[in-house]
Amino acid sequence: MIEIHKNTKHIFILLILSYFFFIFGNGILSLTNPDEVFYAQTAKEMARHASWLTPYLFDTPNFEKPVFLYWLLRIGFILFGVSSFAARLFPAVFASLGVVAVYYLGLCGFKDSRKAFYSALVLMSSGLYIGLARTVFTDMVFSVLILLSLLSFFWGYLRRERKGVSLIIFFACSAFAVLTKGPLGLIIPLFIVILFLWFRHEVRYLWCAYAIRGIFIFIAIALPWYMYMLTKYKNAFTYEFFYNDHIRRLIEAEHKANDTWFFYPFSMIACMFPWSIFALASLYSLVKKRLLQDKPVYLFLACWIAVVFAVFQVAHSKLVSYIFPLFPALALLIGDCMFDSATTLQNNSVRMSLALTWCMLLLLPIALPVSLILYPQYATIKTPLYFFIILFSCLLLLMLRFILRREFFKVIGLMVLIMPSILVAVPFIRSDIEPYISSRAASEYMVKKADLDSVILCSKPFVRGIRYYTDREVAALGN
Repeated sequence: MIEIHKNTKHIFILLILSYFFFIFGNGILSLTNPDEVFYAQTAKEMARHASWLTPYLFDTPNFEKPVFLYWLLRIGFILFGVSSFAARLFPAVFASLGVVAVYYLGLCGFKDSRKAFYSALVLMSSGLYIGLARTVFTDMVFSVLILLSLLSFFWGYLRRERKGVSLIIFFACSAFAVLTKGPLGLIIPLFIVILFLWFRHEVRYLWCAYAIRGIFIFIAIALPWYMYMLTKYKNAFTYEFFYNDHIRRLIEAEHKANDTWFFYPFSMIACMFPWSIFALASLYSLVKKRLLQDKPVYLFLACWIAVVFAVFQVAHSKLVSYIFPLFPALALLIGDCMFDSATTLQNNSVRMSLALTWCMLLLLPIALPVSLILYPQYATIKTPLYFFIILFSCLLLLMLRFILRREFFKVIGLMVLIMPSILVAVPFIRSDIEPYISSRAASEYMVKKADLDSVILCSKPFVRGIRYYTDREVAALGN
């Protein structure tokens, strides 16, 4: 009973924090170019065409992404009107769901509510997770659905009496992932599960009636939309969706500078900020010690990271968000490693990790004043930024005090607040950064001052944003 009460308390805390980390203030910044307005405008045009199946953009069928995120956006617009907050609502909701899912996965794997809680805090407060929770992309929804499918499988694997329902949920969540971003929604979790079972010499675990039922449920959820699109749009859909957006990205690099062997290893560590040093330590610990322990969770997390990394490493088109599905597994490893380290402070590597993390964080209050001096034109209102520098410096001084006193859990608590403390500055610098990331101000000016009866001509990066904010016909200038 005490353990149940503790779990409920942890979940309540995580949900409250999730609101402030992911949802609160979501509408302060306007939707940004070119991707947020792409998804939001597609949902708007689907509503205008009274279509729940065919995505539209510029009043023509849009085959770039499947339909599930557009459904969520339309529901958000119905509930709260067409706004930045409504568009970003469901990515934030799924981010909150992902935090709770990591907590439950930690409970299943580590059998320790405190490790599970710290793992959830790590995921919640990591840079890329907060960034994708507060923006309109498919990646958060897609990754959380994969997380839910893997949580369901692992829960049933450990509790064999729940095997049937766990496999059905596994295939159902994978089906919605396929409706969010494509076939990888099944390929990634299925490969992770098969690789894990292969190492455990239990591949026959999937050879059962429950898996067959799960496959039928997967087909019932995922296949109808694809069949509808293939039947109605035939080769146009096949070429754009399957070849151009999937196969071509395997063989061609859209962002040539990213097509290097070290792009994903570096991104994986950097985007766990401020937990980057601990990410390295946890991966080293996994290879050196964790895999030798007789706990299936470590093998499961290792297979999870390896499969996601391998699937996207071979593709020439690389973006940081592509490997986002492995971040929950990495957060669990960090939470586990940190908690064990907190109980053995004699370990010099722990103090070294803390010292390196503190030095890394110190770069921010040093670099920001220098940037304000060198590039004053990018910050017209400097007082809030100087206030932020003072506040962040005080946070670092407090961290240093706890590090010197070896009060490790207090250091973790302060590190959780790093990213939110950075977000606090956003409302004060909104007017400085919006012109660089959004078309809203320019669109509002044109609506008030210009005659918009004719086609609006603008540069290609702003086409989607101008269309979204003006609802006028737009054409791109140049390439």
